Amino acid sequence: MNPAQALHVRAVWLPDDTTRDIYIHGDRLTFTPIPGAQTVATGGYALPGLVDAHCHIGIKPGSIPIEDLDEAREFARIDRDAGVLAIRDAGSPYPYPELDDEPDLPRLVRAGRHLAPPRRYLRGIAVECTPEELPARAAEQAALGNGWVKLVADWIDRGEGDLGPTYDADVLAAAVQAAHAAGARVAVHTFSETAVAAVVRAGVDSVEHGTGLSRDLIDEMARRGTALVPTMINIATFDDIAAHADPKFPVYAAHMRRLKREFPEVVRAAHDAGVPIFVGTDAGGGIDHGLAAEEMLLLHEQAGMSAHEVLAAASWRAREWLGFGDRLGDLVVFDRDPRLDLRAVRTPSRIVLRGAVIR
Repeated sequence: MNPAQALHVRAVWLPDDTTRDIYIHGDRLTFTPIPGAQTVATGGYALPGLVDAHCHIGIKPGSIPIEDLDEAREFARIDRDAGVLAIRDAGSPYPYPELDDEPDLPRLVRAGRHLAPPRRYLRGIAVECTPEELPARAAEQAALGNGWVKLVADWIDRGEGDLGPTYDADVLAAAVQAAHAAGARVAVHTFSETAVAAVVRAGVDSVEHGTGLSRDLIDEMARRGTALVPTMINIATFDDIAAHADPKFPVYAAHMRRLKREFPEVVRAAHDAGVPIFVGTDAGGGIDHGLAAEEMLLLHEQAGMSAHEVLAAASWRAREWLGFGDRLGDLVVFDRDPRLDLRAVRTPSRIVLRGAVIR
């Protein structure tokens, strides 16, 4: 449908639990009546689009960089058709500023490329840089993204046979400072107990995964307002990672199994402490696109977040965090109340993106 045509939806507006007449004209949402608006949904439950706050549309299965923009477009459309109308791309080896404002794709905020030491991350994905180079590289990637920088703070250390930090704490802190000075926020990958302490104290803006978080670090995150994007659907793969690692790296394998086993309680503790939590799938590489609903269900069923809290973490609060707000021309409608049965988010009945009906 042409976005020039004003649209009308009457539904329960989930952010404030009020039945409203909602109007969308162009790329703006309003509650003020627009004469001649076409009614596209009556009844149901509406919110301003889902968000995947940790996604990689520039990485395809096998953790291989995409080869052209059409591959990124296809991944983004899979997410869009699942109701995800905004994406934070948490690192891509392929630049695509052309997609920032493409009308039929989800809204996009991007980190540049991952930053990691030589031979300590997935091949071909990161800009490899020494500790001395990291702050300058962070500033460079701030300019290549559109709001975020992605650092890799730990990975398997094959010499030690276990997870190990990639950079010292002072180096991470300098990189965070450089990215902030360049106008970007910083997201940091971390699995281990050691690295995440340096990450939080470096003043990062979001901890990605965070399986190694302790109670004192959770409390510090709450004080600082540091966000957590748990990617529970990714952590669920740790048993498979461990099984492949067992023959050569049994200590690492056991560590990954323990982190996976304990993670629901980590996320529960973070939520109880008031840490901002947002929904992210880590799609790209080993995780399929279009699974935001499954991540939401894991947060609800395993980490104890209420359905309403998960909806906020996946929609209006996440959009506000990323700078989109809830008055842009995006809308997802569900026939059933997802607060009563969160499984309803798997089947959106109407999707409006930038003022145009997608479904």
